[in-house]
Amino acid sequence: MQTSVTFKNLDPSDNLKAYVKDKLDRFDRFLDNPAEACVVLSVEKFRHMAEINISGDKLNINGKEVKNDMYSAIDMVLDKLEKQIKKSKEKIRKRRITERFKAKNFFQRMAATPDDTSVKRIVIKNIEYKPMDTDEAILQIDLINDNFLVFTNSKTDKVNVLYRRKDGHYGLIQPSE
Repeated sequence: MQTSVTFKNLDPSDNLKAYVKDKLDRFDRFLDNPAEACVVLSVEKFRHMAEINISGDKLNINGKEVKNDMYSAIDMVLDKLEKQIKKSKEKIRKRRITERFKAKNFFQRMAATPDDTSVKRIVIKNIEYKPMDTDEAILQIDLINDNFLVFTNSKTDKVNVLYRRKDGHYGLIQPSE
């Protein structure tokens, strides 16, 4: 973890820097990717303040603590940050689990209920087709008031489909020879 330590109204101390960096290294086990930590240690009268901002791994966490001793302020703010990191990681983990669960249920429902409106269904309709010529098929399609008619062409003895086009004319589908 990259750590930058800033001192305000306090003499820079290598012991405090090493202490903060050592304590922040324990957060590496919680974070998957590299993170940055900005630490500000300051003193105002008798109050010792430790403020730490951790950014990285898609989260930004801030903590601030005021105590009479700088080491205890650092320890307290690090405990707060640890709780925040654990809470946010748990929230992300739960969200992933629920998304996976929702996706699994969705696919199970899709497989179990083909009557769903979003799923395309195949409706099977059995028809009887009679031998006739195309002129007789045109008269028949007008009588039954349907958009298509399946019949056996009496001249070729093959199954043909006559359909009504949007422009009012008729179309004929026949197998190639």
